Amino acid sequence: MKKYLLSSVFALVGLGLVAAPLALAQDASGQITIKNPAEYNSYQNAVSQTTPQAKAAASEAFLSAYPQSVVKTAVLNQLLDAYTQFDASKAVDAANRLLQVDPTNLKALYLIAFIKKQQATQVAASNPTQQAQLLDDAAAAAQKGLALAKPDGVAEDAFKKQKATTDPFFHSVIAYDDIYSKKDLQGAITEFRTELEMLSAANPAATQVAPALNDTLVLGQTYTQLKPADMINGVWYMSRAENFAPANFKPVIEKQAKYWYKRFHGTEDGYDAVMAASAKSVFPPQDFKIDPAPTSKQIADKFVTDNPDFTTYAMGDSEYVLANASPDNAEKLWATLKDKVVIIPGTVISADANQIKLAVTDDAKADKVADFTINMKKPLADKDIPAVGSDVKNLVGTYDSYTQTPPQIIMREGEFQVEKKPVSHHKPAAGHHSQN
Repeated sequence: MKKYLLSSVFALVGLGLVAAPLALAQDASGQITIKNPAEYNSYQNAVSQTTPQAKAAASEAFLSAYPQSVVKTAVLNQLLDAYTQFDASKAVDAANRLLQVDPTNLKALYLIAFIKKQQATQVAASNPTQQAQLLDDAAAAAQKGLALAKPDGVAEDAFKKQKATTDPFFHSVIAYDDIYSKKDLQGAITEFRTELEMLSAANPAATQVAPALNDTLVLGQTYTQLKPADMINGVWYMSRAENFAPANFKPVIEKQAKYWYKRFHGTEDGYDAVMAASAKSVFPPQDFKIDPAPTSKQIADKFVTDNPDFTTYAMGDSEYVLANASPDNAEKLWATLKDKVVIIPGTVISADANQIKLAVTDDAKADKVADFTINMKKPLADKDIPAVGSDVKNLVGTYDSYTQTPPQIIMREGEFQVEKKPVSHHKPAAGHHSQN
């Protein structure tokens, strides 16, 4: 916890948000306006402490004794800086107290968002409900920070510099709230992209390191969780994160990115080109594309084009073409199959005296679904009904009809024969498996 708190202080120094050493309030003549000696001494005691714990204690004592002091805002700033270094919860409390007297305090809003987001991460696995509430609180502070106008007395250039650094972080906080609390994935995508756009415009190198690089990865993951998934954008942002991730994280990110790339493209061919492109740009160019894998229809129609002799087809090839090819190609094949008598080897999915349903292709067997229905020529005796899960190799039937959705071939005049008829064999169509 201490390491986290100290890192937040360093971040604030970089943002120019840490308060300068406290100065006593002065009137127009430059004279100190604390007239009460006891108040002045208490104030000096708070200012002079050298450790965060002592400074916090002395500041709390001052604020308790002099709640309406002219230096209340300055002391609250000091209190916030002190708590930030050793107690996150008290830092949030101090930030809220500071906002009561100084509603335009950017540092206080930033720290609330920062700490609440960190606390949400710590409870994510154990308490999702608490995580959502913490993110809601963080996002509320972030929204106020984004809407904040320049306070009086702050130089325009200084305020713009602070906002240019805090606003990307605020958008990041809102994005995580959208994901884990609001369940608004599209909203999160918009917030992440806004964050990266702002960082890229100011300093492109900032997008290549944490925390922006982590947000880039989460952006890619979020695209893949849309319904339907946007795999192209998902792969782009994951591969960009892979490009700049520390070496020990690269394999994990690569596995994710390649999974979605292969799921969309069909193979890993061309992934290196995506990696090279995403290394050069935060966002995908307008002409960026990933060619999708061929559809089942395209595979089936190509198989027919490449293998015009239907008589050479194995049973699995025929089924794949009938189920997936264009109606024209399916009908051409069916014209050569209808009324043909064949052996139908497969695994029994269901059976009774009048009908047997078989899984014939490897895909059907793996899914344990029937792709052939055989209506028996004569009712089977109970002892001849095959058991579910058993394999049959001597069942004969006549092609009768088929359906494309769901894929199903209907046979008639089924009967068991002792003699096996030879079955033609042919290399199965790409993208599916024929029966064993």
